[in-house]
Amino acid sequence: MSQIEQYPQIEKLETGIPGFDHISNGGLPKYRTTLVSGTAGSAKTVLAAQFLAEGIMKKQENGVFVTFEESPTDICRNMRGFNWDIPKWEAEGSWAFVDASRQPGEETIYAGDYDLGALLARIESAVQQVNATRVSMDSLGAIFSQLSDGARVRSELFRIASALRRIGVTTVMTAERTEEYGEIARFGVEEFVADNVVILRNIMEEEKRRRTVEILKFRGVSHQKGEFPFTVIPEQGIVVIPLSAIGLVQKSSDVRVTSGNAELDRMCGGGFFGIRLFWCPGRRGLAKRSWQRRLCRRGRMRTSAACCLPLRKAATSFRAMQPGGEPTSSGWSRRASYGWSAIIRRRRGWKTSCSRCGR
Repeated sequence: MSQIEQYPQIEKLETGIPGFDHISNGGLPKYRTTLVSGTAGSAKTVLAAQFLAEGIMKKQENGVFVTFEESPTDICRNMRGFNWDIPKWEAEGSWAFVDASRQPGEETIYAGDYDLGALLARIESAVQQVNATRVSMDSLGAIFSQLSDGARVRSELFRIASALRRIGVTTVMTAERTEEYGEIARFGVEEFVADNVVILRNIMEEEKRRRTVEILKFRGVSHQKGEFPFTVIPEQGIVVIPLSAIGLVQKSSDVRVTSGNAELDRMCGGGFFGIRLFWCPGRRGLAKRSWQRRLCRRGRMRTSAACCLPLRKAATSFRAMQPGGEPTSSGWSRRASYGWSAIIRRRRGWKTSCSRCGR
């Protein structure tokens, strides 16, 4: 056996989150910890809960949710809007809570060093109880804030990651950050210890919020680079929009329509494709309206219906641009409404009366 064969390729676990498995090239690396970092309102808790919910609903994989801030009751109530019946899954033995949150009015007494051994024992017991393969921890900042320095935070985080890998579960851990493009996490060491890092952003642009997700690193496996937009949909949860996977699905028309200019038709291989929208930008004085008028005139000569909507100038100025080819009252009718005017080509047998006034 060669040395390469001694180290099997890292497997991936499909999260089931729409769009995320595409940008991660198959899901999260199995039996490893993934740090999900984000500011307030970036849907960290939603992603952590959805990671377990999708596993139960789509893969029949049980999960354990470790909460350090919100109570299990609050989490069940908050996630109810996504149609995730967590109390039912608890009763069926598919979902288990490890409640490490502080109780209201509870006094904190410091005696000796802060130790996570008891917490890890509770997590391992819950994993064995429901035979879980997925674990979510929300959020690390609540426990690491009780540690004295960054070195201790790094040591305890490495201890947690090692223990969860030994148990044989795939873990998502959430962490807070204070800036969208600043430090990855609050204590500045979490991203170096975690095997994988996912960043959620909730950016303010022109008085509107825009959510994006970025996979910063996956150790030993590939993933797509850059930020991808996502949204949170009621009764569904997080939906990532992988722009690289978006493509045209409709068939292109093979019908050609003249542009009104023989040379331009030759350059376009016989004219424009029919049933399509064409954008013709240009500076003032480049004959954009003249070309538009000529396009309609050619359609008129071929007994085709044509409709011009001048949004800036009245239809009378449109007809007066080039004498000798202007539409006449016998072949065209004019409509004006809501600040724009229209010239509509009448075709034999067609009625062009207004739906409001009947003219």
